[in-house]
Amino acid sequence: MIRVFVDGGAGTTGLRILDRLSGMADVRTLVLPEESRKDPAARRDAILSSDVTFLCLPDDAAREAVSLAEGSSAVLIDASTAHRTDDGWAYGLPELSRLLREKIMNSKRVAVPGCHASGFIATVYPLVEAGLVSETARLSCTSLTGYSGGGKKMIAEYEGADRSPLLGAPRVYGLGQTHKHLPEMKKFSGLKSEPVFTPVVADFYSGMLVTVPLTSDDISGAGIGAVREILREKYRGPVIKYVDGGDGAVNDGGFSSAAALSGTDSMKVTVFGNDERMTLAALYDNLGKGASGAAVQCMNLVTGRDETESLVLA
Repeated sequence: MIRVFVDGGAGTTGLRILDRLSGMADVRTLVLPEESRKDPAARRDAILSSDVTFLCLPDDAAREAVSLAEGSSAVLIDASTAHRTDDGWAYGLPELSRLLREKIMNSKRVAVPGCHASGFIATVYPLVEAGLVSETARLSCTSLTGYSGGGKKMIAEYEGADRSPLLGAPRVYGLGQTHKHLPEMKKFSGLKSEPVFTPVVADFYSGMLVTVPLTSDDISGAGIGAVREILREKYRGPVIKYVDGGDGAVNDGGFSSAAALSGTDSMKVTVFGNDERMTLAALYDNLGKGASGAAVQCMNLVTGRDETESLVLA
């Protein structure tokens, strides 16, 4: 029996993790009473009693939880931003390389990638790794997400009876180019510069579509066929899979909906366009492969089980 504690289990990511864990017969979740959820002593006892603890917390609270875990043998899987670029933590995107997968499997400290960062890194890193995109390339990225990514406060804003009429239209944010995902987007894509990043939140609950435009100059004139082959070879599933640009999930009559994989833990990667101008695209759920699904996948790897156990795959 594996004992699992979700620190911050009342939030959107924590609740989705608990839902996935409920399907595992050999997992026993440790649950604190409501009055003890934020009590450091109770949290420490739960961490010390666990085999795996998920940190579904704001950054400062996640750092506090790590200090509370001192002396524990528990695996910590952190869904916050706090440790993603820390070399002492494994970055939880196992599809990137065999070495990264092995690091996750053998680590006591795993950082779950950011939702926006996951799609950018998944599409760009294979091209940098193959030498098709230079590490000095200056790229841009647009990411369209559902409002659940903003947590309970934003969900209440969108679903409240007195919500602002401005919420009916997509909203660009991160206007100062200081979004908290930028450091990991740079580090794990293999680029030397952070991308020009435009995140957009819109009036749907969950889902995400990350796009990165490229020109023939960005890939040394290699053409879209070369990009397709690299992505196809890299992502054969089961969680991240390359699909052709005509696949119904990513292309619905010439439109690509950010909500197409809502409710799942999959990611579909593709490229649209032609030899001169093209768009890399990653489609997934911001709460799935962008958060809780990725966290559960990492737990599966750390505990030696099939990485897809209890995941919902498209």
